Amino acid sequence: MGEMKAVLFDRYGPPEVLYVGRRPVPGIGPDEVLVRVRAAGVNGGDLHDRAGKVRLVTGRTFPKGCGIDFAGEVAEVGASVRGVREGRRVWGLLGRRTGSMAEYVAVSPRRIAPAPDNLTPEEAVSLIAGATTALTALRDKAALQPGERLLVRGGSGGVGSVAVQVGKVLGARVVALAGGRNLDFVRGLGAEEALDHRTTALSEVGRFDVVLDTVGTEQARVRRLLAPGGRMVAVAPDLDRPLAWLGTVLGSVVHGKGRIRFFSGNPDGALLAEAARLAESGDIVPVVDTVHPLDGVVDAQRALAAGGVRGKHVVRVR
Repeated sequence: MGEMKAVLFDRYGPPEVLYVGRRPVPGIGPDEVLVRVRAAGVNGGDLHDRAGKVRLVTGRTFPKGCGIDFAGEVAEVGASVRGVREGRRVWGLLGRRTGSMAEYVAVSPRRIAPAPDNLTPEEAVSLIAGATTALTALRDKAALQPGERLLVRGGSGGVGSVAVQVGKVLGARVVALAGGRNLDFVRGLGAEEALDHRTTALSEVGRFDVVLDTVGTEQARVRRLLAPGGRMVAVAPDLDRPLAWLGTVLGSVVHGKGRIRFFSGNPDGALLAEAARLAESGDIVPVVDTVHPLDGVVDAQRALAAGGVRGKHVVRVR
């Protein structure tokens, strides 16, 4: 099928190492599908990958692609794939690989699901990481129950803004920590209370049955906010202090139910389908901070790194 545009980088470094280059359209095997990408999300993991903070995992083979989630439509179906048709609007993730900021991606059909019919590609992709992460963290890992008190740390970001909504869907009393200018925004998503993380001491926020931390720093202090029997789930590591962070997580294991649960999201089609159902019913709504063109990915990553995000930065690919 020739060549396609894709966001690439040839070395680790600041956002300026990113560029829009060309590479061959990926061929698909008999058990894969080719998706024509319309939009991709800008995630915190993209920043870590590009900066080389996880180079022990990502390695030194270049050029590398950028992005893990996407929304678009099926362009080609492998010979062994059943139940997927060309032209179907889908959303999904690449799993352990990167490279969704490209005009086409080859992916297993287990990594995609029909996209919500009521959302544009940009709106849909803004929900993927947040919805799948929040459902896994709150429903599956923490077993959040109706009436329990939930703290979402980083409540205005790409994951936190959806987690506030998922917490409300699950019947929790949601409190969110966010930047001062985003407090009304977070309340509008369903938080009963929103607190400025810059001016509110952690000792003042009370105790919680479940804590969801999307920030990654000071997790030992945050864990002290758990009520007896409380559960904490962390979805972001502190890669600036990896050894201290790892020590905190491992050290928390001795506290049994008070341990910090950490997981690396790897959602399948069933979880994506559940997220689509919540989006189509209006139980969760997309929150798009800014839509950037493909050649604006440098600005998109700068904006995410600067903080104060409301929802998700999105790249329009086609």
